[in-house]
Amino acid sequence: MKVSWVILHAVLAGCISLSWSFNGELAELECPDDCDCHYFRINWVTDCSDSNLTEIPYDELSLNVYVLDMNNNRITDVRPFPGDIKMRRLQMADNRMTELKKSSFAELNYLIDADFSENMITKVDPDSFDDSPGFITLELQGNPLEPVDGPFLSIKSLLYLDISNCGLKYLNPLFFANITALSTLDLSGNPLGVIDNKVLEPLSSLETLKMNDCNLTYIANYAFVSLENLKNLELSGNMLITTDWSSVLDYLLRLEYLDLRNAGIKHLPEIVFSNNTYLRTLILAENELSDIDVAQTLGKLQQLDSLDLSFCNLTLPLSEDSFINATKIRSLYLSGNSLFASDLLVALAPLSNLEKLSLSNCGLTRLPDTFRNFKSLQELDISHNPLNDAFVKLLTPLDKLEYLNMGYSNLSYIAPTSFLKMTNMKRLVLTGNDLYSLEAGVFGNLTKLESLELNFCGLRRPINATLFFNNLTYTDLKELQLAGNPLQFSKSGPLLPKQLSRLEKLDLSNCDLIFLPPDAFYWTRNITTLILSGNHFSTPDNLQFLELLPKLKVLDLRYNNLSRFSPKYVLENPDVEKLKLVGNPWKCDCTVAELWDWANLEKGGLGILEGATLSPEHVTAGKTKRKNLLICSYDTKLPLPVITNKTVPGRRPFIKSQRVLTSTNRTWAKYVRESGCEFPILQRSPRAASDSYSSELETNSWAAAAIKAGVVYITLMTIIGFVFVLTKKRRITRSAAFDKNN
Repeated sequence: MKVSWVILHAVLAGCISLSWSFNGELAELECPDDCDCHYFRINWVTDCSDSNLTEIPYDELSLNVYVLDMNNNRITDVRPFPGDIKMRRLQMADNRMTELKKSSFAELNYLIDADFSENMITKVDPDSFDDSPGFITLELQGNPLEPVDGPFLSIKSLLYLDISNCGLKYLNPLFFANITALSTLDLSGNPLGVIDNKVLEPLSSLETLKMNDCNLTYIANYAFVSLENLKNLELSGNMLITTDWSSVLDYLLRLEYLDLRNAGIKHLPEIVFSNNTYLRTLILAENELSDIDVAQTLGKLQQLDSLDLSFCNLTLPLSEDSFINATKIRSLYLSGNSLFASDLLVALAPLSNLEKLSLSNCGLTRLPDTFRNFKSLQELDISHNPLNDAFVKLLTPLDKLEYLNMGYSNLSYIAPTSFLKMTNMKRLVLTGNDLYSLEAGVFGNLTKLESLELNFCGLRRPINATLFFNNLTYTDLKELQLAGNPLQFSKSGPLLPKQLSRLEKLDLSNCDLIFLPPDAFYWTRNITTLILSGNHFSTPDNLQFLELLPKLKVLDLRYNNLSRFSPKYVLENPDVEKLKLVGNPWKCDCTVAELWDWANLEKGGLGILEGATLSPEHVTAGKTKRKNLLICSYDTKLPLPVITNKTVPGRRPFIKSQRVLTSTNRTWAKYVRESGCEFPILQRSPRAASDSYSSELETNSWAAAAIKAGVVYITLMTIIGFVFVLTKKRRITRSAAFDKNN
């Protein structure tokens, strides 16, 4: 029996420990007063950005900080960090630093990424990150770097370096000598002028090189001789008129992606791509290639998959041999060239594998009668052409077409038979045409349509039921865009017809809306994303229509005139997972704190409030991060309050006992911490309460199952122990009787 109790105690302890580990929360770590701290996945993020700080709050940092965001402050210098700090990413963009010194980053053994973009850094100590053996990403773009005589950096592990827009006019031959492991280098925006033969020689591991907008006029013939592993090369926005392209590209045997957009090229020799046989994407757009012979220049690129000749001022007619050797092309972009339907008729004939074709801005008044040859064409863009309505019928053979863009094509009439055979159509764009009215049944055959865009079409009333077949629900139509239309509604009645009952995403942005009727979505209750940004909603009382959207997940109310918004307005939307509220004139009052606490306590995190915390793009490598956070304002007519420590549950107290506000504008994060607002108990509807309870049961189902299994196990062990005791007792009795008889 003693053994059974031991087992029972162990199982109970295991169940209790299991439930605690499942339902427990990550421990809250140290956070400076002027910062917002939270977990990003399981990593502690300390966000001190936009806080007007002049130095890093070293004494208040947790040693377990993973991401430290000090962007957009007034910091001029970085002192050594506390010992044993485990920081992986340091963000110091948009400050006033003038130098990177080795002493500033001593003992940062765990540092992987650092962003110092948009400062005033002129000097960089080559040994700055010697104590960070795993350092792989450095962003310095937008700093006025001084000329460098020797090696720029000495970081053997560095893989990603961005020194774009740093004012560099010259790169010495030893500039990259000690960062030979680089796989990605961005030099864009530096007025380099020329690239000499020796500069890039140490970068034999380089796979991606970006030198866009570098004022380049010349690239030496052997500049890329050691870049045998280069796969992606970008040289757009230069004036490379005198470059010998045949010699420059001759050594790039593994090149797959080449971007020469707007590179000042006026002539390309016919042998220019002779050694680039693996080239799959070639962008020559926005160059003056009036005399290019497409057939001769591109003839050897038999692996070419995507070709962009947009806005190249092509004057030589496209002949029947233009693409005779490049029959694998699946994406062809000819937009912005003055083309004729008759030339296109013969030039495009060999491209039987064509899947994407762009002919926008080509001055076409009619379409070529060649679309019957494109059995695989899936995407077609003929937007921004002065088309005659009558020629739209030439598109009818495209039964495989999935995307059609006829935006801004001077269309005022579309015949009901235009889309008759396009039964595979998934996305249709008619934006920018004066379609004040549409013919009955025009969308009837588009039974697989997923997205319909009718933005800026002058519509005064939404989609009419007569445009679709009666008694048919278009189950695939999930997205409808009506942005920029001067829509007018009555005070009651559904907004959309019953045929669109499966609609999930509706865009009504910039429609000058002041209200929507309460029963606007009577037939479309499956909407999950509702975009109402850029309108004139000024009070949540005009949002009663939300009660008919029980499946709503994303509500976009950005840039309206709302000053207050309480969680009670979305109580009938239990599935809501994203509220976009940035750009409204919010008042710093307790409704802000209510939303904050509701997101934290009832919705499981601040991620539901877009702009409340850092987004994933703010903690990854790339260009300068520009955050658009939720901001509220105090009434400027009243004196600013003195902030003291608060004891509101769920909010951290201040390290410093008393603080005075210095600005009427506050981020929501800072205001909530400073406020003494209590979180009210919200009255839920029976349906919402039931949904919440179901969600909670689902969340805890694993723990419940574990506990249930533990109870079953305890019961079995108890029974086994009881049987064991009885059996042993019987044996003792029998043994005693046997001894007595003997």
